[in-house]
Amino acid sequence: MSTQAEVRAVAERRFAEHRDRAVYSPLGAMMLDSIEDGYQAMEKLVELWQGRGPIGGYKIALTSKPIQELCGVDQPCGGYVFRETIHQSPANLSLGDFNGLALEFELAVRFASDIPAEAAPFDAERIREYVGAYYPAFELIDDRRADYATLDAISMLADNIWCGGVVLGPEVTDCQDFDMAATPVHLTWNGKKAEDSVTGAAMGSPMISLAWLANLAAERGWPMRKDMIVITGSTLATKHPKPGDHAAYTIEGMGTVEVSIRA
Repeated sequence: MSTQAEVRAVAERRFAEHRDRAVYSPLGAMMLDSIEDGYQAMEKLVELWQGRGPIGGYKIALTSKPIQELCGVDQPCGGYVFRETIHQSPANLSLGDFNGLALEFELAVRFASDIPAEAAPFDAERIREYVGAYYPAFELIDDRRADYATLDAISMLADNIWCGGVVLGPEVTDCQDFDMAATPVHLTWNGKKAEDSVTGAAMGSPMISLAWLANLAAERGWPMRKDMIVITGSTLATKHPKPGDHAAYTIEGMGTVEVSIRA
């Protein structure tokens, strides 16, 4: 295990990089020893980011086996979403507000009540009892112009898994009969049909993803509070927008989330 001084030094490095809008790089000579150390560095970075305001929820990343293998892990990773970075659709975003913006395509949930850590472990059915609303959503990835050929999970964890925010589409509260595994989803890019998938593309079901994240939160002491938002993993490959681009992501039966990009 890395020492607390080493973990703190990594968090301070990432904080300075964000302050200076530096290009993302792996930790290199400062590489920590374990995924646990990466989470500790993330938590210390979030402490340093107190000026960003309260936590609005959480994200799940690295949900596919190919990306896990690329990043040297055998499991997903979780991270924080700040409340001030949660936007409503249709959103109009400036590339200048990010250090390298990418979009991912997800189902988001809002909790209807606090989730007690002592109720863990959760599975897909039990965690669904705590969900009060669902949304088609974009995750805003702030990858800081990273070279995707050099990714590793520990370095990314120490950078809060690149979460730059969320755009939420229409809220849907009546989804008891919704097929979380196989509902079709569609991406339209600049008015043209781009890709199709299903809601379960990330881990078999967004509720499986959510249960995994709730168990992680219980282990790490991350509070999961009423009205927090969780994004559950992308159903399509990450895309990098350019100025003038418009994206619309539809989950059948839920609606469409939209974002326009300016310079």
